[in-house]
Amino acid sequence: MTAEGITTSFTGQVALVTGASSGIGAATARLLSKQGFKVILVARRLERLLKLKSELNENGSQVDVFPVDLTSDAERVSFFDKVKARFDQIDLLINNAGLGWYGYYADMPWKTTLEMLSLNVAASLHLTSLFLPAMLKRNKGHIINIGSIAGGFPNQGVAVYSATKSFLDAFTSSLYRETRGSQVQVSIVRAGPVQTEFSEIVSSLEGSRHLPTESVGVSADLVAKRIWGLIKRPRKVIYVPDFLRFTPWLEFTFGWLIDRLGPVLLRRRTD
Repeated sequence: MTAEGITTSFTGQVALVTGASSGIGAATARLLSKQGFKVILVARRLERLLKLKSELNENGSQVDVFPVDLTSDAERVSFFDKVKARFDQIDLLINNAGLGWYGYYADMPWKTTLEMLSLNVAASLHLTSLFLPAMLKRNKGHIINIGSIAGGFPNQGVAVYSATKSFLDAFTSSLYRETRGSQVQVSIVRAGPVQTEFSEIVSSLEGSRHLPTESVGVSADLVAKRIWGLIKRPRKVIYVPDFLRFTPWLEFTFGWLIDRLGPVLLRRRTD
């Protein structure tokens, strides 16, 4: 550690990344492996994980793959036990796995709602509760939750998604304050639209519409670079891209106007 409390070498440290089969998770895993981390890849799609593992192994990285359904309490516990048996500790937990859905909440299947709550909220909280005690005991570690500007700037069409990200915002802030005085870091990444297959997956879900932001957004590689900056210089929150730090001000100032406009983006249309 430096005098400022910033780690200068991460070689040999263990990073666990959920939702690592594509998008932000895969991009972050690639970057962390280049920086010397041993990487644990977690997602449902085993074929995708094995493909990424093969890619990283070619660069000399140590990679472990765990296909896990993170919506299941039992699978999360079983996964934790396997990681604990395989590694003495993990140094970095990135709760990235998430699910979205776009449309009127009245049209949202309850099954999808429960799956989103399980993946976006319960999985992050459960994994944190499993790995945090050891971090506190060692007085070392970093937990990064991947949030969204939707958590502080809720809008039409993403009612449940916004609520889950708002939950992560509140949870991260509370946990950040609880861990002050220790060397355990807690952070959240409030990201705007990102060009990944997230929009494609959302659009494929029962009852979901196409996301209006599907053709815009920053790259997953940019988000990964910002996460790397957060690891090197820990703080409670970052926005990606950086100008989105003004979104809480927009909600506070113009929320009344958005309320009056109603579901402008959700006008029913013929596909």
